[in-house]
Amino acid sequence: MEMFDNIAISSRIRLARNIEGLKFYTKLQSDIDAKYIANSVMKTLEKFDVFNFMSLKDLSLNECNALFEQHLISKELIENKDISSVAISEDEKIIVMINEEDHIREQCLEKGFNLYKPYRRISQIDDEILKSMPIAFDNELGFITASPSNLGTGMRASVMLFLPACQLTEKIEELISLAKENGLTVRGIYGEGSRALGYFYQISNQGSLGLDEDEIIDKVSEFIYSICGKEKELREYLIENEYDAYKDKSLRAYGILTHCYQLKEDEMIELLSQVKLGSVLGFIDIINDEKYQKLYYEGMSANLKEIFEFLDKKEENIIRAEYISNKVKELTKEV
Repeated sequence: MEMFDNIAISSRIRLARNIEGLKFYTKLQSDIDAKYIANSVMKTLEKFDVFNFMSLKDLSLNECNALFEQHLISKELIENKDISSVAISEDEKIIVMINEEDHIREQCLEKGFNLYKPYRRISQIDDEILKSMPIAFDNELGFITASPSNLGTGMRASVMLFLPACQLTEKIEELISLAKENGLTVRGIYGEGSRALGYFYQISNQGSLGLDEDEIIDKVSEFIYSICGKEKELREYLIENEYDAYKDKSLRAYGILTHCYQLKEDEMIELLSQVKLGSVLGFIDIINDEKYQKLYYEGMSANLKEIFEFLDKKEENIIRAEYISNKVKELTKEV
């Protein structure tokens, strides 16, 4: 929904699947089982677009962390580095994680607010996996998963939201309570257990048992629609009632980002979001929002280390400041 493009950043569908007869990853009896799962998935994915298939044991820990910062893999996959793998499509929208919490985690990520678009795309992959592999399923419980919250469809439908007005007007706790009442959960920028840095929140269904896929998507979408409406309303309130304060806040952040000598990771995220707030309130023009959004991970420690060499945190903070400063100057301008 284009009217909410500067609120809903991305929509994701994730499906959890397990091979019948094999124990969950924590109790896989041998590397042979892990290799069987990986090879079976790889063979299935060969029928589709070109995938980049990686065994995590062949990657450095920094390379794994860089993928995590980009939201391409999970912490759990890295924790299982010796037996886990990942397949990433050329456009990086479809990711299949192997030997994470479940044997197979399929996900599709699309820009903006539209959960049906990634669902249609990942369903093609899932249909082929269900057809070509013996997936664990129970007529009463649905798909058998490592976590009871994923029983049923095994689906998690989530939307990443940029909610500065809700946070600044102290409506977030109300939102979290309301989500819980509706069987939904609110998490930070990196999912379960992560902090809500830079006004970013993920909202998703809490469980998947007793609902079919369309019902889950509709339920999450309906709630997201109402939250986006509330955020839009509160942004207008900020402009009408606290224009000077937030113009000053945004331009100060812009000044720091474009002129700082050292920049810590958490500080970068907060300042980038203050500038983004300035953009949605009309004080700053972001020329390319997609490229600007990538700065959130490009400036993070592991991704920065993939581009530059540095010895310690002090040097890292200096390199980050220069890199982000140049990028922000390139991608933004004052109105």
